[in-house]
Amino acid sequence: MKNFDVQSIGLTVSANVAFDYISQPSNLPKWTNAFSRADATTADLVTPNGEVPIKLQTVVSRDAGSVDWLMTFPDGSTGAAYSRITPNGDDEAIYSFVLMAPPVPLEALEGALEAQKGILSTELEELKGILAA
Repeated sequence: MKNFDVQSIGLTVSANVAFDYISQPSNLPKWTNAFSRADATTADLVTPNGEVPIKLQTVVSRDAGSVDWLMTFPDGSTGAAYSRITPNGDDEAIYSFVLMAPPVPLEALEGALEAQKGILSTELEELKGILAA
C-alpha cells in the first residue's frame, strides 16, 4: 500500500519570494487547514477530534530550496512533511510537496491518506493565491 503522495503547483512568484513565505512556520495557518497556530517550535494541529498541541521543527535549506516539517505528537509518535521550491525562470517557481501518511493504525492508513491528498490539493491552490496577491 502506498504511504505517500506527491503534489506540485506552479507559482507566479520567484523561488526566493516563495521560500521566504513558505519557510516561516507562522504562515502555515494562513494556507493550510492542518494548523490553527504555528511558531518556530510548537503548533496546534487541527484534527477531526479537535486541536492537538505538537512540537514542530522546521528544517530549511535556501540553497536546496527545501522546507521540511518534523512533528512530534503528545504520545511521542512522529510525522513529517517534505517540500521543495524549484526556480522556474526568474519570476516563477514550482512548489512540490511530499505528503507522508499520518501516524495512524494500519487499518485507517488508506482512508487517512486519501482524505489528506484532497485537502493538500486545496491548500496548494490557497498558497498560490496568497503568493499571487
